[in-house]
Amino acid sequence: MENLFAYGTLMCDDIMHEVSGFRLYRSAGTLKGYSRRSVKGEYYPAIMPDEKGRVQGVVYRNIPDTAWDRLDRFEGKMYARHFVQIERIDGTVFAATYVVQPEFLDHLGPSDWDFADFLRSGKAIFQRHYQGYRSL
Repeated sequence: MENLFAYGTLMCDDIMHEVSGFRLYRSAGTLKGYSRRSVKGEYYPAIMPDEKGRVQGVVYRNIPDTAWDRLDRFEGKMYARHFVQIERIDGTVFAATYVVQPEFLDHLGPSDWDFADFLRSGKAIFQRHYQGYRSL
């Protein structure tokens, strides 16, 4: 799979560059059939299946093979890579995305995760403390 749908912290170009090791082209996209929730006590979200849900995010195109291992380690055991269809303004594309594993559903909060709020008040803290960076 060459494309990645990012819906959380990886929507930030600088975080994606740090994690993947590459500067990548991206465009807006929407994932139907999922909802995005905040993770309790954290600054990042997770998505879970929800037939009525819609998640706004970005599609990174042409992910190099060497970046996938880094992305998998960054996401950790809480997430599994799934293949999904993303709607974009110019049509649909297939992409991989990281979906919360069923055994971690109790880690999700009841509210949606807000990207603008993350940029305002959580991004700097996330970058200093997220354990996933250590696995890179």
